[in-house]
Amino acid sequence: MNLFPVYPLNDVTIVRAEGARVFDEQGRSYLDFYGGHAVISIGHRHPHWVKRIEDQLGKIAFYSNSIKLPIQEELANTLGRVSGKTDYQLFLCNSGAEANENALKLASFHTNRKKIVAFKKAFHGRTSLAVAATDNPSIVAPVNQTENVSFLPFNDVAALTEYMSAHGSSVAAIILEGIQGVGGIHVASPAFLKAVRQLCDQHGSVFIADSVQCGYGRSGHFFAHDYSGETADLYTTAKGMGNGFPIGGVLISPKFKASYGMLGTTFGGNPLACAAALAVLEVMENDHLISGALEKGQYLMTELSKIPGLIGLRGMGLMIGFDLPEEKKDLRKKLLSDHRIFTGEAKPNTVRLLPTLTITQSEMDELITAVRTLMQ
Repeated sequence: MNLFPVYPLNDVTIVRAEGARVFDEQGRSYLDFYGGHAVISIGHRHPHWVKRIEDQLGKIAFYSNSIKLPIQEELANTLGRVSGKTDYQLFLCNSGAEANENALKLASFHTNRKKIVAFKKAFHGRTSLAVAATDNPSIVAPVNQTENVSFLPFNDVAALTEYMSAHGSSVAAIILEGIQGVGGIHVASPAFLKAVRQLCDQHGSVFIADSVQCGYGRSGHFFAHDYSGETADLYTTAKGMGNGFPIGGVLISPKFKASYGMLGTTFGGNPLACAAALAVLEVMENDHLISGALEKGQYLMTELSKIPGLIGLRGMGLMIGFDLPEEKKDLRKKLLSDHRIFTGEAKPNTVRLLPTLTITQSEMDELITAVRTLMQ
C-alpha cells in the first residue's frame, strides 16, 4: 500500500528533532522556523514535555469520556488561569478543524440560526463546515458546499456593518482568525475586532475567535485577538496546544448552556494529550514564553526591516510574514537547500515565520543572515 499524496514533499527525511532543530538521516541539522504549521510551541522534545507524557503513559493512556478523568480538570483549570478565561468551560477534541467544527455547531445550537460570516483568505480547517468557511474553493468538495457561509473582506468594518445590518438576524456566528496564517499573515485590526464584538452583541450572533494557529502565546498574547481588549464568545485552539501531540479545544463562555449529547468525542481529552498540553502550559508559565514571544518578534521585525527588497513585512510576536519580489520568489526554497532552514509559505510569494517560542537570539540571527544573503 502506498501513502495517499497530500502535500508536495521536500526531498528531506527528518529522523530526529530537538529544540529549534531537526536532523536528517545523515545527521545534518536544519533550523526549524516553521514548526510544522506553528505546532511546535515549546521546542521539539522539550524535556518536561517528554517526562509528562512518559509519566502519564505509566499510569493510563486512554479511557472513555464517560468516566471522570482528573487530568482533564487539571488542564481546564490551568488553561483558564494562563489564558485569563477562568469563567469559561473547555471542550476537548483532537484538532483545529474539529475545534472550529464544534464551535460553529455550538453557535448554531445557541442561536437557532444557520448563517455564518467568514472572511476572504480565511482558513478554518478541512472538515465539513470548517472547510465551507475556508476561502479556498479548491479544497471544498461538492458535498461541503453551502449557501450558509458568506465571505466578506478582512479588516473592512464598513462591509461587515453593512452586511450585518441587512442579514444580522439570521447570522449564527462571525468567525475569524486574530492573525490569518494560511492566508498570508494578516493581522486583524483593533477596530475590526471591536466591530465584530459590537455587531455580534447588537444582532445576537456569536463571536468565534479562531486561535488555532495564532493562539497559545505566539502573538505575544495568549490569544492574538486579546490585544484588542475585546473578548470572544468561543475560542478555538489546537496546534501549539500539544507541541506536536494531537489535541484541540473550544473555550466556551458562560452564556452557553450545555446539554448531554450536544457535543461528543472519543479520543478528545485523552490522558496522554492532556499531559502534553499541561506540559506546554507549565513551560510557557515557568519560562515566560508569552512575553518572550513579543520581545523576540520585535527583534525579528526590526532586523528583517533592514533588509532591502522585502515587501510588506507584517505580523505580531513570533508570527511573521513578508512578500518577495518576483525575481526572489525562490528564496524559501533556497533557505532550505542552501542554508538548511525550514520556513512556511502562502501563495503567491509570501514567506511565513512560525518558530518555537523558545527560539534563541543566535538562531534568529542565523535566519536573518541567511535572508540577507539571499536578498543580495
